[in-house]
Parts: sequence; C-alpha cells; structure tokens
Amino acid sequence: MGLRNMVMGIGAMGMLVWTNPWLMLQVIGVLAVVIFPSVYLGRRVRRLSRASQDRVADSSAIASEVLNAIPVVQSYTAEAREADRFTTSTAQALGTALRRIRARSVLVGFIIMTSSAALLWGLYLGTLSVRAGTTTAGELGQTVVYVILLASAFAVLGEVYGDILRAAGATERLMELLHSQSDVQSPQHPQRAPWPEKGSSLVLRNVNFNYPSRPSQLALNGLTGEVHAGQTVAIVGPSGAGKTTLFSLLMRFHAPQHGDVLLDGVAVDQMDLNDLRQRIGVVPQEAVVFSGTVMENIRYGKPEATDQEVQAAAEAAFAQEFIADLPQGYETYLGDRGVRLSGGQRQRIAIARAILKNPPLLLLDEATSALDAHSERMVQAALEKAMQGRTTLVIAHRLATVQKADCIWVLDKGKLVEQGTHEELITKAGLYASLAALQFA
Repeated sequence: MGLRNMVMGIGAMGMLVWTNPWLMLQVIGVLAVVIFPSVYLGRRVRRLSRASQDRVADSSAIASEVLNAIPVVQSYTAEAREADRFTTSTAQALGTALRRIRARSVLVGFIIMTSSAALLWGLYLGTLSVRAGTTTAGELGQTVVYVILLASAFAVLGEVYGDILRAAGATERLMELLHSQSDVQSPQHPQRAPWPEKGSSLVLRNVNFNYPSRPSQLALNGLTGEVHAGQTVAIVGPSGAGKTTLFSLLMRFHAPQHGDVLLDGVAVDQMDLNDLRQRIGVVPQEAVVFSGTVMENIRYGKPEATDQEVQAAAEAAFAQEFIADLPQGYETYLGDRGVRLSGGQRQRIAIARAILKNPPLLLLDEATSALDAHSERMVQAALEKAMQGRTTLVIAHRLATVQKADCIWVLDKGKLVEQGTHEELITKAGLYASLAALQFA
C-alpha cells in the first residue's frame, strides 16, 4: 500500500506541476502544514507504542512467573493476590494501549482531514478559474483527477506512517537488545594453549571482581592460588564467599577488574571463548535437562558423538540403570525441563553429558546437595568416575563430600583464607575447623 500510493502521489504531483503549477504551489503549502504536526503526533505514537509493549511485557512476566510456581502460590493461598496483581498489570497495559490508539487515531484523522481540505481547496480555486474564463472545464476536470489522486495517496500514506510508527515503537527494545554488545569478547588474535593430557592447570593471581550492581562490594578480593594438573580441589566457605563467582570467571561469563586467570599457561582473556569453554565441563547444582530424548540430552555435550559413545557416557555416569527402565530407553521423550525424571536422574544425565564432552577441567557446583541418600551415593559414584584423569574443582557445603580432595580452599568474603587437606585444616582450628565442628558435632 505504501509503495503503490507513493508512486501514485508522485505521479499526480508531477502532472499537477506540469498542467497547473500555480495550483500546485498552493497544494504544496497545504501539505507542508500537514507534515509538521504529523511528525509531532508521530513521535507521541512511537513513545506510546514502546510504553504499551513494556506494560504487556510486565503482564506476561507475571503470568509466566505464577504459572511456573503454581504449587507455591497455592500452598500460600495467594491465588487471589496473584490474580489481583495480574489484573492490575493488565489494566495498566490496556490503559497504555488505549492512549496509543487515541494518539494514532488523531494522527491518521488529522492527515485525512487536511488532505481532504487540500482537495476541496483545489476544487474551489479551479471553479473560480472556470467562472473567470481563465481555465476550461476540461482542464478543471483533469486537475480534479490529479488532486484526488494526490489527496487519496497522501491519506493512505498517513495511515501507513502510523502503522510504521507503531511497529517502530514496539521494536525499539528489541533493537536495543540486538545492538547490545557483551563486555566479554574473544580477542582478535587469540592464543591457543596445548590440549592437556592429564587435566588442566589453573593459576589465579591477585584476582579482584565486583558485580556491576554492587560496585563497592568485592565478590573476590585479591584471590591467589594454583591448581596443578589432575588435582581435585574443593572450594568451601560460607554463603556469599565467592565460590560460584570463581566458576563464572573461569568460564568467562564475567571478566575480573584486576588480576589474571591462567588456564594451561594462557590467560583466559587471551583465549578464544569457544576454545576456553571446550576445555571446561560443568555439572551445576540444578541439572538442566532439555525437552528432548535421553539421547539428545546426553549428546548435547558432543553433538557429533555416536550412539555407542553416548551409551558409554551413560554407563560411566551410572545412568544406564534407569534409562533401561524408561518406556523407549534412550529415545524416551523427557518433557519440558525433564519433568519425567527425578532429581538424581537429571543429575546423572548432566554428568553423562560432561563425561561425553571429556574436558580437561571439570567444575562441580554442589552437584549432590539436593538429593536423597540413595541418589547421592549413585551421583557421587558417577562423579568419582568423571573426575578420573582430569582436574576438578568442587564447590561443596557438606564437608563430608570433600574430605578426599587433594586440596581444600576455604573462601571468606572473596578471600582465600585457608588451604590444605582436611586433616591439616582441622589442625589449624580456623574457619574450616569451625565449619566442620558445626556439621560433625
């Protein structure tokens, strides 16, 4: 519609200039009067379109949040409160949408009315010219046709302009996201470290890091330490000590403000992100299972793996036991977020995925904290199998799970306050000994 009417409008304007230039000058003057208010009204439509999208997003976020937490909402008898919150948010979205609709109606109505006024003005002047004898009726007829084409084209273009402004306002947030750049990028000329055979080595030198939302609070404060290839290092400490933050820096989800992190002798900020993350396998506290089959979920760690490799990884993770009992075995569909599996089964799928990836560095983030005794034993056995032949960092709150570690790091407020074996740290009677006393009293 926009292209067609633009061509028609330009053609009608050209014919008016050729046949009746004096009338065309007056029509252009009227069109100029139309354009400037239209630009002002258009900006308001654009602002309201963005605001309308924001309010709809707020309402959708509330609905999504509540639908994913129905048992919690019902257990606290909060159905009425949540319904009122959703109703209020939806009413705000509707109010903003109505303001946008009114603004767009004013814009389109203004353009149509002024275009019609230009048409009537041209007819009036043409009629006066015919009465005065300076213009024939035929010339008036063709001028009327051109003016009608120009006015109708302009009216349609005004409506298209309103649609474009509404779409532009609605997509402003999307365009901001598309043009945003991460602070963490691969270097233009990355360095490549040799692939280790017996696990990666890790060196931390005076690492300082704070999150952007808390610039005055250091999550890691002068952290210095070294992990040798093939070692198993447990990281313990109170909540908020910086354990998970350390894992985020190793994966380069964030970059430290000061200090160096070296993996296999190369600073991680000088490595290609894909190369760095190929060297690291992660088993998180809450295992992520995708809505696919068992085979697809395990193969996520190595997309080109054969079926035999996937099955070998599952056996190493002690997942073969429950996979064989599933209706279609490895081809069983697991549902959204793996709802058809228990917590321990999901965790063993995540371990099998990490084993299949076969990285030289394994990060375990409280992998057994939410499991029952039987599932914990199975998962612990799978983890011990996965830790063989590679460097492993283990975050643990339950100290009974880390007593066999080669070295234990004790973090407190982002600092490495103690390190050593379980027996050495107990003898020091420091923070680790106090934590152990609370758990083993």
